[in-house]
Amino acid sequence: MWDFNIASALGMMVRTMPFILLRMAVYFGITLGYVLITGVGAGIGWGIGGFGDDEFRATTTAWGGFAGFGIFGAIMYWAREYILYIVKAGHIAVLIELIDGNPMPQGRSQVAHAAAVVKQRFPQASVLFAVDQLIKGVVRAITGLVRGLLTILPVPGVQQVAGILSAFLRVAVGFVDEVILAYAIRTKSDSAWMSAKEALVLYGQNYKPMLKNAAWLAIIVYGLGFLVFLVMLAPAALVVYMMPGAWAAGGVVFALLFAWSVKAALLEPFAITCMMQVYFKTIEGQHPNPEWEAKLEQMSGKFRKLKDRAFGAGGNATPEATDARPA
Repeated sequence: MWDFNIASALGMMVRTMPFILLRMAVYFGITLGYVLITGVGAGIGWGIGGFGDDEFRATTTAWGGFAGFGIFGAIMYWAREYILYIVKAGHIAVLIELIDGNPMPQGRSQVAHAAAVVKQRFPQASVLFAVDQLIKGVVRAITGLVRGLLTILPVPGVQQVAGILSAFLRVAVGFVDEVILAYAIRTKSDSAWMSAKEALVLYGQNYKPMLKNAAWLAIIVYGLGFLVFLVMLAPAALVVYMMPGAWAAGGVVFALLFAWSVKAALLEPFAITCMMQVYFKTIEGQHPNPEWEAKLEQMSGKFRKLKDRAFGAGGNATPEATDARPA
């Protein structure tokens, strides 16, 4: 059915509890920030609405809430690369130590150790973020390959099925980019660009087991996330009721935010741990296939850009560096 070990993944999450707590603080804090700033915006709108009738006040309250939500969303947009750098990549670095059976260094915390490892591989947050964005583009191209294979089958209605499957797979591979980053950290290569290129080729040549397991994890993660959403509808509605000028859509929006925070803080690291198990077990003993590298280069401009960075001024690698293996 699937190739990951749920008990082992949960055990690793428990052993990385400092990072789980950090993720909870960050993502629940983001949700709280959305609620508070939206409430402040709605309050300002409600106050401005006092200069008009009830309909005017309802309108200004709603627009104030939307404005507060949008302003905080813009702040989070600019902060996303630092969250990736400090929280996600750091957690991956610690999980790799556990997957490889290495003891955690004595005398410093998991977070401090992970920060040192990530900084060594990616000296700047912007570099990690740029690599991550290119990886996502290539992963989408590999997912699109599945749809392309289905559409050539002479079966009635296959294009509609392929469209649904492709949409589902795009959701399913949402955390695959972090598994590719895990390879870049694990190989200890001097060039993050080169490591990412190798990891993507290895992912492409093993896309069937990877997509199968990603699909199972998507069902588990988003199924649990939906249950959290249903549970949080009532308290989210209460929060909206306490705001000045009740915001009708706010309950659903805030419940979605709470569900997202649980997914990002608890469910995503579980899924990433499972995918890392599958990926490193699958590629063990393999080398990047030149045919798959050529295929990715043909189908994805993002991969070509990544390869240019690996061999050009954007990376410190030389062609000989492609043989880097986990230490």
